[in-house]
Amino acid sequence: MTKYLIAGVLVLLVGYGLVEAWPLLKGPALVIDSPTPGAVFPGAIASVSGKVLRASALTLDGAPLLPDEQGAFSATLTFPRGSSILTFVAADRFGRSIIKTRQIFVPAGAPVGSPTSDIGAN
Repeated sequence: MTKYLIAGVLVLLVGYGLVEAWPLLKGPALVIDSPTPGAVFPGAIASVSGKVLRASALTLDGAPLLPDEQGAFSATLTFPRGSSILTFVAADRFGRSIIKTRQIFVPAGAPVGSPTSDIGAN
């Protein structure tokens, strides 16, 4: 009877450990709410937003984005006329990363302001 009790407790402990470790095993997650793929911005100013989970670093085209405590991030960017590709990279502390891209378009007649951004100004 003691063997079965010990085996049952061990199975419960291993199962609990796997349930608790599952988010770490999955790696980072990245959801981009804005911009949508192929979005057109006639004003040349785009709002970027989304949510990142289980990541220690988040970058947009190599510049760091700073998420809040819940993982939400946002930034406002100015783009030149034509097509631009945004590359988001989320990495966790174990070196695993996820990459997502969005292509946007600014029409030729759009007034383009100074190339500024507020990346990381959350």
